[in-house]
Amino acid sequence: MLRLTDIRLPLNHPEIAIKNAILKRINISEKDLVQFKIFKRGYDARKHNDIRLVYTIDIEAKNEKGILYKFRKNNQIKIKPDTQYKLVAKADPNVQERPIIIGTGPCGIFAGLVLAQMGFNPILLERGKKVKERTEDTFGFWRKGELNPESNVQFGEGGAGTFSDGKLHTQTKDKNNRGRKVLEEFVAAGAPNEILYISKPHIGTLKLVKIVKNMRNKIIDLGGEVRFQSRVDDLIIKDSQVLGVVLSNGEEILSKHVILAIGHSARDTFEMLLKKDINIEAKSFSIGLRIEHPQGLIDTCQFGENAGNPILGAADYKLVHHGSNGRSVYTFCMCPGGTVLASSSEPNSIVTNGMSQYSRNEGNANSAIVVEVSPKDFPGNPLAGIDFQRKWEKAAFILGGENYDAPGQLLGDFMANRPSKNFGDVMPSYKPGVKLGSLDSCLPDYVLTSIREALPFFNKKIKGFLLDDAILTGVETRTSSPIRIIRDKSHQSISLKGLYPSGEGAGYAGGILSSAVDGIKAAEAVAFNILNLDIS
Repeated sequence: MLRLTDIRLPLNHPEIAIKNAILKRINISEKDLVQFKIFKRGYDARKHNDIRLVYTIDIEAKNEKGILYKFRKNNQIKIKPDTQYKLVAKADPNVQERPIIIGTGPCGIFAGLVLAQMGFNPILLERGKKVKERTEDTFGFWRKGELNPESNVQFGEGGAGTFSDGKLHTQTKDKNNRGRKVLEEFVAAGAPNEILYISKPHIGTLKLVKIVKNMRNKIIDLGGEVRFQSRVDDLIIKDSQVLGVVLSNGEEILSKHVILAIGHSARDTFEMLLKKDINIEAKSFSIGLRIEHPQGLIDTCQFGENAGNPILGAADYKLVHHGSNGRSVYTFCMCPGGTVLASSSEPNSIVTNGMSQYSRNEGNANSAIVVEVSPKDFPGNPLAGIDFQRKWEKAAFILGGENYDAPGQLLGDFMANRPSKNFGDVMPSYKPGVKLGSLDSCLPDYVLTSIREALPFFNKKIKGFLLDDAILTGVETRTSSPIRIIRDKSHQSISLKGLYPSGEGAGYAGGILSSAVDGIKAAEAVAFNILNLDIS
């Protein structure tokens, strides 16, 4: 088969236009085209009155060798590459040891799935509840303000990504097709087939809930085990080799291969690891606020007269400003047609995040506007970043009224440095509720200054972004892990053999897709080690 790239067609083209474009590109007749399949579809919206769909298409044609020779100097006509992920090993039936995986976020789920597919019968340990029960607890928190510290947006089956927009794109390149593997497994578990070919795929929360359950059942069907409300409180170690784990109920589970797939909010686990002399470094992350605009405003700014086109869907944005104080300000986890979430995992703290359903049909667009902070801002031990996060999360809790309402401020008032008293045309989506006032005491001055400087520049990119009635909600602190658990080329901790720090919590990924890919890498590393194979 051949792959044709950069085929551009008008937004509202008829279906036959794709075939005609193929025939024109390689200069063949219709009878010589056997079949074709869309591999990727994106769009170019730089000209609002002439938005173009951009296709990558795989084709089967007669005399492909002749076509390749004829267009040998054309980089847009090549042999279709192999995009199939291939399992790297197969378990020896004589080996009885079962790898342990701590955490069932994207990293843990895919580590478990791949190990199960290779025949290693992994044991997955999750501190929270099954995704359905977790969803009930989480919605209960939003409705009633009753927080369960072990079952919330951060903890439970599916990880923090379950309550998100479900974005599945990443900047990471992977020649082994692990990213493709993730997408295909999601589709097999019930995700829309379109995530395989659209340029910015997403799934949405409600679909993710069902998908996570289906993937768990697949792991079990393949010989794996998934245990819930099984928090790991300790590691069993001898001579710098992990031998197993100790659960909160005192139960010991033995294994010389433990994948650490904890999330970025597993603070108690970080503390346990530090006490065990596991090498941990403080790392940079970002903090800031959530902003909400009418989704219609964003659609019009990004798509002009084509706003509302079902192919384009709800518009997103990605904005960056390099501030005069040397700090970067950027939008993060933008959720078109979504809601702002109460995402606390500890009592008496406020944490915000964003979520969308697959339809992205809520009235507001929301995004974090965050500023990078580094260990220079929170000097001390490797866990100083956690104390830094807690400080501002507790400040937001107090400012919101100490009942899990979040502090909020209208954008116009924020820019004018005056407290807000009444909502305008934009109503906040955060539940339990938003208490208006000033946000100045819930973030460091340098963060607030950076955001205020960046917003006019963002307005130049998206006209109307500096909307007086837009809502700012505090605080966003969990953009990424505040630590990195140092590992070597074999994926193992440099201080503990057999421990495989992986995913977002360990500081090696950010988002669903990159975390899942890192989980697959961890599974491969474990398989190689068990079978005494060379990981390179």
